[in-house]
Amino acid sequence: MSALLSVRDLRVEFTTSAGTVTAVDGASFDVAPGETVALLGESGSGKSVTAQAVLGIVPKPAGRITGGSVEYDGRDLLAPGTAGKLRGREIAMVFQDPLSSLNPVFRVGTQIGEMFRRHRGASRKEARAEALELMRRVGIPAAEKRLDDYPHQFSGGMRQRVMIAMALALSPKLLIADEPTTALDVTVQAQIMELLARLQAEEGMSLVLITHDLGVVADVADRVVLMYAGRVVETGPIREVYEHSAHPYTSGLMGSVPVIDGPRERLTPIQGAPPDLLALPSGCSFRPRCRYAESVCAEREPVLLAAPGRPDGHRAACHRTEHVLRDAEGVLHDA
Repeated sequence: MSALLSVRDLRVEFTTSAGTVTAVDGASFDVAPGETVALLGESGSGKSVTAQAVLGIVPKPAGRITGGSVEYDGRDLLAPGTAGKLRGREIAMVFQDPLSSLNPVFRVGTQIGEMFRRHRGASRKEARAEALELMRRVGIPAAEKRLDDYPHQFSGGMRQRVMIAMALALSPKLLIADEPTTALDVTVQAQIMELLARLQAEEGMSLVLITHDLGVVADVADRVVLMYAGRVVETGPIREVYEHSAHPYTSGLMGSVPVIDGPRERLTPIQGAPPDLLALPSGCSFRPRCRYAESVCAEREPVLLAAPGRPDGHRAACHRTEHVLRDAEGVLHDA
């Protein structure tokens, strides 16, 4: 199946007072029609900047795309004006903080309805009816009464549902959700993820989930793309990657997540912190935190290659993949 979204060797740089930062360094991945792909990694790994590049909203003048390609349904999203024409109509995004994304001085129903007025020429009455239907679809209780409420009158979870409603207004083929459950409690997180999964299935759209939380996407995503210091370090089917981690970063993330139905064991967090993007170590950027590191890791940057002995599509960028696979243990268990 051909990819709906194809990102190849994407590079994004930012000019800062301290120097030039390469926030995304050669990222490549595909998203097939109807597929859910999770972009995972710690803060600063380049996930959100990758999404901004896809949407054509990299902050300027500091940020700029310096290399690579981004194609959506055969169209070049990096060509001038292309992303802007598709944004909202075919590619939509749910941002991390709904309170700052929603306009505090306009009623929620007005903000949702504006999508229909601006893009489809709907009347106020038609836009209001469409907004009401969307609010019902995303599970906002008493939607008729909440249409005229302001964003501050909604809880965090309900504001996120409003953002999802706005993103779905024009029935996009691709939805990007950037940390959609940040700052929400565990119960509400689960509800939002279930909502996204249901809507994705109903609409048949592709979904890109950006998160640092491994557990949030475990039962939702089809494939996972692990990023570290702006680079893709491992990718593959989500259960395959979770149970047979081929990169020490992925393995370390798995070891730091508690397993409810497994034996009681002390968690083993990854030592150290993500590198300063202005002063990346030579060779593999994960080397200073890696227990598998050896001399070759300082000499050459590893490239993304097929994980030996694993199914097609499972790839990792590590000089010692075979050792990591040999030591890896499954962390997901059947219910």
